[in-house]
Parts: sequence; structure tokens; C-alpha cells
Amino acid sequence: MQQPAPVYPPSQPPAQQPYEHHHQTAHPQQHPSPHPHSPQSPRLDPNQDNQHNPHYIDLRKRANEEGDAMAKCFQESHEAYARGDGAGAKELSNEGKEHKQKMEQLNKQASDWIYVENNKDSKPGEIDLHGLYVKEAIERSDSAIEDAKRRGDTEMHLIVGKGLHSSGGVAKIKPAIEALMQKHQLVAELDSNNAGVLIVQLGGHSDRAVGPDEIARRLNRDDEGCIVM
Repeated sequence: MQQPAPVYPPSQPPAQQPYEHHHQTAHPQQHPSPHPHSPQSPRLDPNQDNQHNPHYIDLRKRANEEGDAMAKCFQESHEAYARGDGAGAKELSNEGKEHKQKMEQLNKQASDWIYVENNKDSKPGEIDLHGLYVKEAIERSDSAIEDAKRRGDTEMHLIVGKGLHSSGGVAKIKPAIEALMQKHQLVAELDSNNAGVLIVQLGGHSDRAVGPDEIARRLNRDDEGCIVM
């Protein structure tokens, strides 16, 4: 869940917005070209292109701007309260909450748009998470896993994207993966032909199963062919 906006009066410096905010790039990072010997799925390139769509980029940019304005208001609210200006602090805090709401709305629009575009040609039991922030990707994965289990599927393929990293890399990915695996009692492995694809065994068994630490480590490497995480 996203962190709640600071309440008035602030008792400490306002927290920065959740990790999907402006400390991440306005749009996901460029991807390294796959090595010549690495197998490549022809389906991935168009989906990576969606991350450079002007509409998507504009939504992320506007969300980042709202996030910057939110952080500024919360900081100024704290400063106003510290100097005894309670009314000013409250006004700034409320303004910050409005910016937070707009930021979340814009990020949701961007997330919804790119998820639909990336998955128009997805195979059954497969979802493409290119262009999503960590929290967004985990929410989509969680929902897709629930649906797959209801259908009686035995496995799911999660195609991930570099934008999930930004600053913090493994520090953000590992706990998110770990929580998802624990919640659903999952066993997962990385596709031997594409290290950017996480194969989730819904039945809970795999001879090549790896833990969250190893998954996060491999997904955080830039030298693997076709990695898109």
C-alpha cells in the first residue's frame, strides 16, 4: 500500500512519496541490447516501444511533477508548523494531499494504459509488466496469479521490465517478490532462455526453483541476454 499523506500537524519531517514517485525515472530506463547468442522473443520489442509512447511518457512526467509539488508542500507545511504558523501548515498540508491524489491518478492512468497495450498479444498464462513500477507490477502479478489459480493453471510467465528497478534495485524487488511468493506459497524459476521472464509454478513444485534473493540478484544484472527487468 502507498504511504498515507502526512497528517496535520506534522510531528516530523514529511515522508517522501512512495517509491514509484519522482525518484524513479519519468519513464522506464533504456534496455541493453541482447547479446547475439541470446534467444530473443519477437514479442518483447513492440512492448518495450510502448514505454516510449508520448502519451505514456506525458502521464509519468505529469505524475512526477505532482509528486514534486506534493513533497514541496509537505516540507513547507512542516517548516510552517515548526515556526508556529499552524494555519499555514494546515493549508500547505491539504495542498500537498491534493497533489498526492493527482500524482496517484496520473500514475494509475499510465499503469493501466501500458498494461493493456503490452498484453493485447499476451499468451494464456502470461503477463507483460514492462513499464510498471514495482508496486504496480506486484499488484498486477497478484491479481493475475489469483485468476490463474481459479482457472486451474499450473504455471504463469511474468515478463518484467527495467523500469521496476530505478534506484535501489534489489532492495525494492526482493521484498516485493518474497511477499508475493509467501502469500501464494509459490515456487518460481527464471526462464533458461530469457532471464527477464519469471516462471511461477502454481502447483508449488519445480526442479529448478530459486528463492527471492537469487531471483532479485539475477533480475538486477545488466549483462544477461534479454533481461528486461
